[in-house]
Parts: sequence; C-alpha cells; structure tokens
Amino acid sequence: MEEFQGLHAPAGVPEPASSHGNVRLNLDGYGNRGSGFPGLKKRGHGHGNRSWIKIDQDGNSKILELDKATIMRHCSLPSRDLRLLDPLFIYPSTILGREKAIVVSLEQIRCIITADEVILMNSLDGCVVQYMSEFCKRLQTNREQAEDLPFEFRALELALDLTCISLDAQVKELELEVYPVLDELATSINTHNLERVRRLKGHLLALTQRVQRVHDEIEHLMDDDGDMAEMYLTEKRQRSEAYALGDMYFQNDIPSEGRVVSKSAPVSPVRSISGAQKLQRAFSNISPSKHGSLMSSSSNGENIDQLEMLLEAYFAAIDNTLSKLFSLKEYIDDTEDLINIKLGNVQNQLIQFELLLTAATFVTTIFAVVTGIFGMNFVASIFDYPYAFNWVLIITGLACVFLYLCFLFYFRYKKVFPS
Repeated sequence: MEEFQGLHAPAGVPEPASSHGNVRLNLDGYGNRGSGFPGLKKRGHGHGNRSWIKIDQDGNSKILELDKATIMRHCSLPSRDLRLLDPLFIYPSTILGREKAIVVSLEQIRCIITADEVILMNSLDGCVVQYMSEFCKRLQTNREQAEDLPFEFRALELALDLTCISLDAQVKELELEVYPVLDELATSINTHNLERVRRLKGHLLALTQRVQRVHDEIEHLMDDDGDMAEMYLTEKRQRSEAYALGDMYFQNDIPSEGRVVSKSAPVSPVRSISGAQKLQRAFSNISPSKHGSLMSSSSNGENIDQLEMLLEAYFAAIDNTLSKLFSLKEYIDDTEDLINIKLGNVQNQLIQFELLLTAATFVTTIFAVVTGIFGMNFVASIFDYPYAFNWVLIITGLACVFLYLCFLFYFRYKKVFPS
C-alpha cells in the first residue's frame, strides 16, 4: 500500500494495544488542527478525512487518516460503496464482493477487506475495539501455522462472529427483561406495566429489524454464486499475477524467437508464426470480461463450498437468534391476547351490572309513579278507606318485584347472564 508508507503519527492519538505504529495521512495539506482524537472529523479543513485502522497479514495495526479518494483508488471501489460505511447514515447490513475488496457493513463493524489487509473504520465502539484486538491476536498467534481459510475469509468470519454474538447477547438481555414484565402485567394490569411493555415492544421491533437485515444479507449472499465467487480475493490475485507473469514471459520470448527465424531462409510472414507466438496471441485475445471470469472461476469448483459452509454456519446462528425474537414476539402477543380477554370479561361484567341497574331503575320508577299519583291532592273514594293506600303500596311493590324477576328470567333465557 504505497499511499500509506512514510507517514508520521498524529499527536495525541491513542495507540491500540496490538498496534506497532500510528500513521497519519494529510492528503491535501490540511490536518485535523487542534484535534487529537481518532475518528473525529474536522469539517472545513480535513476535506472528508476519516480515521481508519489498517491491519495487515502479520497482525500489525496502524491508525490512518484517509480521504475517500485515496481509499477508492487503493481498493478500486466506487463512491457508493464507501457511503455504506459512513457512520452518519443508517444503511442496512451489507456484504459486497468487489474486484479487489470486500465491503462489510455489519452493525458497528464497517471495514474494507482486501487480500492482504483490513481497513477498519476507527471507532470507540466496543465491537470495533474487540474486532481489532481479536483479529490482530489471531493473526499473530497463527502466523506460523497453515490456515485453511484465506486472509479475507478470516477477516469476514470474525466480523460475522462478533455481529452474531453481539446480536444474540442483546436478545438474551431483552429476554431477561421482557418475561418478568409480561408475567407481572398478566397478574396486574395497570398503566405502569402497560407503558413498560410498550417500551420493550418497541425495542424488540427495532432489534428484530436489525437481526432480519443481517439474516437477509447472508441468505442473499448464499443464493448468489457469482457474489461468493467475487469474494475470493486471494485466488483472484494469484490468477492475476500468474496471468501477468505469463504475459511477460511471452513478451520476452518473442525477440529471441524472431532472431532464430531471421537466421533461416526467408519465409512468408504468415507462415513464420511460432508456437509461442500463437499462444501469446491466444492470451492477447482474452477480453477483460473473460479475464475476470477466469479469475472468478472458483464458483464452478469445490472452492466456493469453502465460503458457502462459512456462511451457512453463521446463517444458522443468526437464524436461531431471529427465532428467539419471533418466540419473544409471540409471547408478547399471547400476553396481549390474555389481557384483552381479561378486559373483555371485565367489560361484560360491567354490562351485566348495568342491565341489572337498568331493570331495577325501571321497576322502581313504576313504584314511584304509583306512589306519586296517590300522593297528589285530589278527591277520590279510595281515600275513604283508612288502609286502602297501604294495600296499594303492597300490591305495587309485589308487582314491581315480580316484574324484576321476569327481567332476570328473560336475561337468563337469552343467555345474557351466565347460568
């Protein structure tokens, strides 16, 4: 990485534990003046410089300040891929295979993986710090051992591993908080418990969306063999180097072949093409698209199974995490159904009580009307009998009681009240 050599460390930038040197790159003559913190963007002077962490194959890490143009040139990436890594914007989890790099944006881990280095966006987030320290530790520990996976897949594996572990830990923490609250709400329905469940349900929805994005991205990557083939960066680089060496060999072999032909008798130029020239012409006829398909031909062999098995392992892990979230959502829905049933039962009881009160009010009104009539000051023969009014009250009262019992019997007959 020629752009990253011969640079000076910025003052005040903390060095990681596994770092073997800090590097600062001022591409346009400006610096982050007055700022000694990595990842701090100085608008107006830095012209888009950001703090990155470079990790090489030996496990050495360096802090760099790079602008977008330098990364685009070094990794052969379009600007839209770098926008996926911008922390100021929220994009879904993405894993993109490009010609010379893999663009990874998983939760807080945003990095560019090449065949021999990882350019990680510097951040104080725990996942980023853990990724840097763990990856450097693995590279330094296994430096002398032969690895089954190429460098880019080891970097991708750690990113997937930390993302799955982080999401699963958040799900477990949410489970420990949700289940007691739901059990308490089922026994005691009040405003405080309902507000807690509402807040936890919003957290559950947001976490489910994040896990679903990672799940869908891995599934989409597994379904596309071409995308997986593009991620074999080490193999593509080896093929490219072999192609370049073969091209140089034929170019160096042509003059000597020409000298041999010149010593012989004159022949027709058409018939003087040697076997090496024919092979060189065949190589020269390979178009860039064919050359690209040649470098990514691993998709047609067993090599693609290596990445596919790696993705399947983490797809199963993230699918298990997603299943936990769905189970938690179902438990919340079941609790809500139980609460609705209880509230519906209470509402039915209130309606029954209202019917009883309405019926009692009706018969009481009849009794009040009769007594009110007899309480008026008018002349009637019935008042000539001393006990006539008492008998009227008794008969009216018995009639009202009978009418009320008829109402109850009718409600029971219509199954308005449980038997």
